[in-house]
Amino acid sequence: MKDLLATYYFRPKEGVDAAYAANAIREEQTTGTWTDLSTVNEETAYVHALDGSVEDLVELPDGGYLTKICFPHEIFEKGNIPQYLSVIAGNLFGLGKLEAVRLLDIDLPENLAGCGPKFGIDGIRKIVGTEVSCRPHIGTIIKPKVGLNPKDTAQVAYEAALGGLDLIKDDETLTNQTFCPLFDRLEAVMDALDRAKDETGKQVLYAVNVTTGGDRIVELAHKAVSAGANMLMVDVLTAGFSAIQALAEAPGINVPIHVHRTMHGALTRNPHHGIAMRPIAKLVRSSGGDQLHTGSVSGKMGSKAGEVIADNREITKPLSYLKPVFPVSSGGLHPGKVAAEIAKLGTDIVLQAGGGIHGHPEGTTAGTRAMLQAAEAAILGIPAREYATSHPELAAALAKWGDA
Repeated sequence: MKDLLATYYFRPKEGVDAAYAANAIREEQTTGTWTDLSTVNEETAYVHALDGSVEDLVELPDGGYLTKICFPHEIFEKGNIPQYLSVIAGNLFGLGKLEAVRLLDIDLPENLAGCGPKFGIDGIRKIVGTEVSCRPHIGTIIKPKVGLNPKDTAQVAYEAALGGLDLIKDDETLTNQTFCPLFDRLEAVMDALDRAKDETGKQVLYAVNVTTGGDRIVELAHKAVSAGANMLMVDVLTAGFSAIQALAEAPGINVPIHVHRTMHGALTRNPHHGIAMRPIAKLVRSSGGDQLHTGSVSGKMGSKAGEVIADNREITKPLSYLKPVFPVSSGGLHPGKVAAEIAKLGTDIVLQAGGGIHGHPEGTTAGTRAMLQAAEAAILGIPAREYATSHPELAAALAKWGDA
């Protein structure tokens, strides 16, 4: 199939026929408008080839409806994801005939797919040296989120790397502020990771946040890579999908792209209105993101387990034309929650803890080891508290935060 199929939930306003409402979505996002047009006549009837079609309409117990709308592939400019969103998620959210409407999913055909990830799960595992391992990757965020200078940031990174983790990342709010300039921070952190590698033999990725304006992000990323960056981070919803795409397609930027979804709750949180995480995740995969925050099943952000599982499945399932994205679980994680995350999300996941590492009673290095020990226990099928009897870092973490 060459056309794009979009799935929506909607509730018509009182007195509005559901079929009429579904067609209102289709018309608004394709060739229609609110009145008859003199510009559509026998000579211009060819425009109806772009009308699209309502493929399905199902009433739900809550009084809402599910509908699938087929958008002809000719209506899209191939590779232009902002334009895709103008079609599938444009003016429909303000339609007066609808009480609510939510974009739930998209089936993006190969002919409309972008470049996809350069590395994906296997490529990132190879860089870190875990390609034959069945364990999840363990990551951390530099904490506090903002405020540390480059020297102190690097010290936190060094202590985390000594614990054996795989990924260190900037917070989504940390870019190039005066208290911690990006290139000073990058140099200090990469030097610290090199020192840690001399002691542990392990390569650790550092996702430096290059989120900035669209006219500057590729240049900034090139400079960061030239300065030693081994991973880049982008806030996709503030910078745009084109930011990821530009970095993924830019010659000379041959490092993985870590994608944060900050601000997503403004779109995803209302179950009846907005945009679900799944279309966002699929567009990140198409744009070239190698890692993406998709939510946890036991953390602080209130994600629904079923949705997270399904979203992860969609961005990791095999496709001949796109590599899989490495899902990232974060937000309130600590060693006591690791078993639940692995049980439901599997091992092709990045378990990322900020406070759950740096808040460990014995410090960051012990906190990192506790996370790894919790993952080891879960993979071996041993309860965390039992494993903790011979692993003091895990025991201290469980004593502070519990195992649920």
